[in-house]
Amino acid sequence: MPVKIPRVPLAAATIAAVIAAAALLAGPVPLRTPTATGIVPIPTAQPQSPSSGPTPTPTTPGTAPPTPTTPGATPPGTRPPVVDHGPRVGNRVALTFDADMTDAMRYQLRSGAVRSYANLKIIDLLERERVPATFFLTGKWVEQYPAVTRRLAANPRFELANHTYGHLAFTPDCYGLPRIPEREMTADVARTFDVVAAYGGRQTRYFRFPGLCHDRQALDALAPLGVTVVDGDVVSGDPFAKSWRPVVRAALDGVRPGSVIVLHVTEANAPMTDEALPHILAGLAERGLEPAPLSEVLGQG
Repeated sequence: MPVKIPRVPLAAATIAAVIAAAALLAGPVPLRTPTATGIVPIPTAQPQSPSSGPTPTPTTPGTAPPTPTTPGATPPGTRPPVVDHGPRVGNRVALTFDADMTDAMRYQLRSGAVRSYANLKIIDLLERERVPATFFLTGKWVEQYPAVTRRLAANPRFELANHTYGHLAFTPDCYGLPRIPEREMTADVARTFDVVAAYGGRQTRYFRFPGLCHDRQALDALAPLGVTVVDGDVVSGDPFAKSWRPVVRAALDGVRPGSVIVLHVTEANAPMTDEALPHILAGLAERGLEPAPLSEVLGQG
């Protein structure tokens, strides 16, 4: 049975929404509640030029080691740290958006049952308002939306991070997600770094587990890759939300300086996020809080 990091319980309404959303296989899973951990200070890398071509599929994943200046980089061979938020000082918070893509979601697209898992309205708003954000990308989402990925990479206010290749579970009890074999975990995450790296932009060594589900075995599997695992202390509950109001409440009720807010950019499975986002941004401004890149919020930039 996996050993999990203890979590602060969510409010009853949020828990109910999480359980209901988990029953739907075709999209992103809800997230379990995070806890606070330490931060490893790492300096920020300079932005790279975006790639204009399609993403190549790497034949030998993870061959290029991270540089020490890459945000989130940790010494390879050590169990990665798990962080939920940055220092509780100042006024900066991180908006993070997961871009999930499973085989079931791909089938929904091919069959025409779903129009899109890329919410361009979110990206439009962030660009228009010049709002920094960090995107946790699955490799399959990048391959499905190369033009959108190039757009993200081209924006100097956006950081790119890793959310696995195909959004498989890294523990045996993660909201019903199919589980990746332990022997394949390292290569899966390394492959995704390679897929994302081909686009340039503000690359990081940040990684987020699907469903925030991880145990000692999963963390040990990432040790060769020199990463920082990022959960989040504010879970919006936006997957499968029926109204934008609960998403706004969940995002703002517990937000504090240094918070990491978890949202989704997968339109069909998080259809209310684009409606909620303007209200979230307004609520942050009313509280004197300012969105910033994740590396800066964690004190690594």
